[in-house]
Amino acid sequence: MKGYLSYLILWILNRESMNGAQIGRELEIRRGSKPSPGTIYPALKELKNTGLIKTDNNKIYSLTTEGELELITACKYFCRIFYDMNEMADFCKKS
Repeated sequence: MKGYLSYLILWILNRESMNGAQIGRELEIRRGSKPSPGTIYPALKELKNTGLIKTDNNKIYSLTTEGELELITACKYFCRIFYDMNEMADFCKKS
């Protein structure tokens, strides 16, 4: 898995299964701007092709078992990199 977009999509789907538009709205809340379908759907396709997510007949995306395991690995990596996240958040509150 590459990039924060894929990580965020897995994180979002870990909380709730969603369609592409719902994922886009959730990303908009987090990023402050809505990513284009040309950004979201290729990432969803890649995650699906690698077996990390699946879709049902209604095009609702959800994590696979492999996706859950990848999310755990990615989350550990993320936390190792941003071990001082609370300090970063406090700094952002100053501005």
